[in-house]
Formats: sequence, C-alpha cells, structure tokens
Amino acid sequence: MVSPSPRVLVVPGRPRFALDAVRQGGGVVVEAGEPADALVWTTWWDVARGLGEALAAQPDVRWVQLPMAGVEKVGEVGLFSDPSFSHITWTCAKGSYAEPVAEHALCLALAGLRQLPVRARATSWGKPAAVSLYDARVTILGGGGITRVLLDLLAPFRVRATVVRRSPGPLSGADRTVSPEQLHAHLPDALVVFLALALTPATTHIISEVELKLMGRQSWLVNVARGRHVDTAALVSALEDASIGGAALDVTDPEPLPDGHSLWSMPNCLITPHSADTEEMTRPLLAGRIRENVERFAAGLPLVGQVDPLAGY
Repeated sequence: MVSPSPRVLVVPGRPRFALDAVRQGGGVVVEAGEPADALVWTTWWDVARGLGEALAAQPDVRWVQLPMAGVEKVGEVGLFSDPSFSHITWTCAKGSYAEPVAEHALCLALAGLRQLPVRARATSWGKPAAVSLYDARVTILGGGGITRVLLDLLAPFRVRATVVRRSPGPLSGADRTVSPEQLHAHLPDALVVFLALALTPATTHIISEVELKLMGRQSWLVNVARGRHVDTAALVSALEDASIGGAALDVTDPEPLPDGHSLWSMPNCLITPHSADTEEMTRPLLAGRIRENVERFAAGLPLVGQVDPLAGY
C-alpha cells in the first residue's frame, strides 16, 4: 500500500536526527497517541517492554525501523513471533554500519599481528616480534555488509579469504565461500579468523574449544559481531596456553566485561569497549537508513535492511 505522506512515530526520546530524517524522507512525524503507519525505534535498549508497549498502542503500524544491526534482543523477547505483530515489516540497520565496523576489524587484526597489545603494556625494550598480514589466509564468518567492506579493505594485503556463510554464493574479493558445515576445514591455515555474523541460536558459541584447538599458534581471533559467538571460558584457556596467537575483541561475553576478568590482563588479548561503531559514527548512518526507508515506504518500494523474523536477522 502506497502512503504518499506516511505518518511516522519516533520513540523513545524523539532525537532530532531521527525526526529530521523522517521529514527529509517525506514522512509526517506524529505524536504519541496519534495514529501511525510506521514506527522508528531509536534505542538499543528497552525492547522487551518499551517497544512492545509502543506497538500494542499503535495497531495501524505496518513497518518498524530498528536502530541496531543485530536484532537478537528483539527476537529473544518474542516480538518477531508475536501474532499481534505478524503484519509488520521489520527493518534494521544491517549494512549501515559496515564501513566503521570493518575498519575496526582490520585495525584489531593488524594490532594483534604486530604485537601492539604487548608493546602498549611494555616498560622495557623487549624482543621484536610481529607477523605480516600480506599474502596470508584469513577466514571470515558472516557474509553481510561488514564482510563485503572488510574484503575490500583486505584486498591490498593480497589475502586469500574464505567466507563462511549460510548462502554459498560467491562474494567479490573472497577466494571461496563455504557453508558453516565446512568451517573446521578452514580454521587451521587461517592467520586471522574474523567474526562478522549475526547472533542466532545456531551461531552461539560457534567458536568453542573445538574450533580454538583447530586454529594455529600464530592465529588471531577478531570479534566485531557479538560476544556470545565465543565460548569465553574456552578462549581464556586457549590464550593461557598460547595455543592461538591471540584475540582482539570489540565484544565480549559477558558485556561489559567485568573489572578484574582474566581477559583484561592477558598480554595476547586486546579489548575495545564495543566501539567499532560509536554513536557519533552511527547517528548519520542511521539517519540515512531512516530517510531512505521512509521514501521507499511512501512509494511502496521494498525496504532496505529487512529482517527475516524466522532467521532472526
């Protein structure tokens, strides 16, 4: 159904960037309590109660724009499977934040291979040590926007990249694309294993003791996806034993990682506080996604970043 001037409710907080994006897309911002055709949710939190209550109060809403790329929190509280919301088209920010996140993933990989975690903590000259990324093999879990940008960033390093994804179609810049069932065959020779995939029950602890034992002693694990992809206890053991080169983590399980956790003091571990895509970076990118989807919704065109409720991403 075409909505020439869709009525859009922006909640919670009604941030200026989201209001402006709706208007720039040709939408009309409505107040809480007024009928709305679409809802733009502006926070990563409060989906269990706040988002559910907002939707229950707006039976005419046919489209919901979420601000996050990974939508597991929405799925876990049952909103995707709620029959009351079965008519809703859900979109998220997947793909919008790909460039800063892929940039951060490359930064973490280079920092690990060049031993920057050790050198940043050093108080004496020490022994030179480093590994080059050039001409190395890498394995990337996930085949979405982050992986596509990461492959472009890795191209100057002449890496031979294997992408592990559910859809086996080829990706530009990847030597090969394989299914998750083939993951184990592509861990032993990977200098870097990147995690850039959606969190679902099937991908929880996709890196466990088994996978870590398959990685090489120089291999670095780089996680810019979700902390629960990795079995933290198994990772701690692998780092303590130096059975892998190290881990560079923008996300952890638990998150935030508690003060005093053993990962903080490990010389072969680098942690950044979920800062691959800070609010300063994501706000203009999310505004662009909102603006484009309002335009598409008004024109009756397919929306960008649609969520598959059954797949969970």
